[in-house]
This record gives sequence, structure tokens and C-alpha cells, in this order.
Amino acid sequence: MQQTPTAPTVASTGDGPSAGHAALLRSAVARGIITDDQALALDRLAREDGAAPDEPPDDERLRFITGFADIFVTIGLVLFLGAATYFGLDRLGNAAGHAVVAILAWGLAEFFTRVRRMALPSIVLLLAFAHAGFSALAAILLGPMRHGSATLFDLLDVSPAAALPMAGAALGTVLLVAAHYRRFAVPITVAAGAASTAGLALALILAAAPGVAERFLAGLLFLAGLAVFALAMRFDLADPKRLTRRTDIAFWLHLLAAPLMVHPILSTLAGSGDGQRGAMLAVLAIVLVLAFVALAIDRRALLVSGLVYAGIAFGALIRDAGFTGATVPASLLALGTFILALSAGWHPLRARVLRALPRPWAARLPHPIGA
Repeated sequence: MQQTPTAPTVASTGDGPSAGHAALLRSAVARGIITDDQALALDRLAREDGAAPDEPPDDERLRFITGFADIFVTIGLVLFLGAATYFGLDRLGNAAGHAVVAILAWGLAEFFTRVRRMALPSIVLLLAFAHAGFSALAAILLGPMRHGSATLFDLLDVSPAAALPMAGAALGTVLLVAAHYRRFAVPITVAAGAASTAGLALALILAAAPGVAERFLAGLLFLAGLAVFALAMRFDLADPKRLTRRTDIAFWLHLLAAPLMVHPILSTLAGSGDGQRGAMLAVLAIVLVLAFVALAIDRRALLVSGLVYAGIAFGALIRDAGFTGATVPASLLALGTFILALSAGWHPLRARVLRALPRPWAARLPHPIGA
């Protein structure tokens, strides 16, 4: 319907820069004018006709806001849903109160997401819907076993008796967010579904083998992180030029995978001893490995979770070196220097990393500069 006049418009961007070409396609996808597959087909057509450069920029471009209206609406949504949650829980109880909030979040998404296509409000509404949906289901299934609202984080410290009800709530949340994505196609929804699926798996393992789940919790979280990372890479590799909604989905999945993989390893090392030089050096080594992987796949989100532990490691090493009076500012200085140096040299460093990888691998990664 709207697709017929779209193709000439995109193709006519002829001599414009690649960033404008990509931005136009991504805007068309975000507005629902064309689909992801149509955007990729138009990009191929433009390149065959010489309308776009061969190598797009290698920056992570995400659409969080399109103007101050997004921020203004988000403030209103937070106030409205926060007040609705308070009154709903106070007057209706946990199950009905959270159910009302979930219904309100869906109803508001019908206008702000489906009609207005506002990015930040859509993210907030999805998170509110998923949280309220899980809390309502958990309240119904747990019944008198629990007082107060439940969240997915409670799955990390739940009793074996409550594991099956929590698994049911996680499964129900997977179905709810799947229906939400089918209706609204908000990219972060896939990450919410992945988090709910990981919670479902953890709850089932806890119900079947409580001792195993409690003893190997860190390993289970790491495996869940690897699975989410693999899913994120599947979306990344399906859109190496980062033109479609798939790249936004991959971003949120990477942001979820990072703490699941990083926290179990680095928290164990950081907590192995107060100021132990070997453990702190191991933490920094793992952060450097994360930096290498982040450079290879062009995803800064993978590093975010490791920065907290890098700051702890810097602080411990500085304290061991005798600078006890200025440990915190010196740690922040070291961490800030690392972040700024990596940011400033991201492009040349990434080119070196890609050249160090086998050429078939480098050629399949997003934005294969220097490959």
C-alpha cells in the first residue's frame, strides 16, 4: 500500500552519505512504511545502482528519542503508571492491581507505540507491561506463599516450594511479551522474552534439582548469558549493515547477555579476597577480553557490565600500591581514562581486531571495516 512510492524515494537519495541512506531506511522501518526485509532489499538495490557507498559507518545507532516530546510523554507515563500501581495494589491487591497496570500499559501502547511510534515511551510501556504481567501471574500462582510484589530477580533467591509457581509466572510472561511483540514490534520486547525464558529455565531446574541449582547458580547464569549472546549475534549477523529493526533487537539482547555472562565470573573473582592482586589482575584481564569481543562485534553494550568490576579491580590495585588516601578518585580516574581511550580509538582498534581474525569470520561481522 505505502510500499510502492517508497522505493523511488529511497533510491533517489543517490549521492547522499551512507549515514543518511541508512538513517532513511531505519526511519522507514520504525514508522512501519516498509518491513525489515524490504529495507535490506532496497539497500542492496541502492548499492547495485551506486547510490550508496560500500562501507557504512560502524557506530551503534539507536532510536531512543525523536524529540523532547518523547521525554515529556515518558515523564507523564511514569507518573501515571506509578500512581496507578499504588492505588491498584492498595485497593485491589497484588494480582488485580498489577493486572490493571498491565492492561493500562497495553492500552497506552495502542496510541503512543502503534499510532505515534514514540521510541522512549514504547520502551517504558513494554517494561511496565512485562513487570506488571509477571507480578500479577506470580501473585495468582503463589497465593498465600508470598506477600508483596514479585519480580524476575526473585527467581535468583526463591524457595524450591515456590519454584514451580514462579516457573508458571515466567512462562505466562513469555506468552504475554510474545503477544505484545506481535502487536507492537518494540525491539526491547525480544530481550524481555529472553529474560523471562531464562527465568523459566532457572525455576524449572530449581524445582527439579534444588541442590544443583543452588550450587551451580553462577554457572547456570553464565550459560543463560551465552544463549542470549548467541541469539543477539544471530540478529546482528542477519543485518550486518544495521539498517533494520534487527540491530535494535540485537542491542537489547547484548545488554541482557552482558551481565548474565560477566557477573558470575567477575563477582566470584572480585569476592575471592580483599585486595588480592592475582584476582584483581584476572578481573582486568577478563575486561580486556570483553573489550576485544566488543570491538570485534562493534557492540559497546557488552562492556558496560564489566566496567563496575574494572573499577573495583583498579581500586584494589591502587590501594595495594599504597595510595590509600585517594583510592576512589584514583580508581575513577583510571576507569575514566580506560573508557575515553577506548572510545577515542574505537575505529582504528576495531580495524586491527578484524584484521587479526580469520578473514571469513571478519567478513561476516557487522560493519566489516578493515577486513
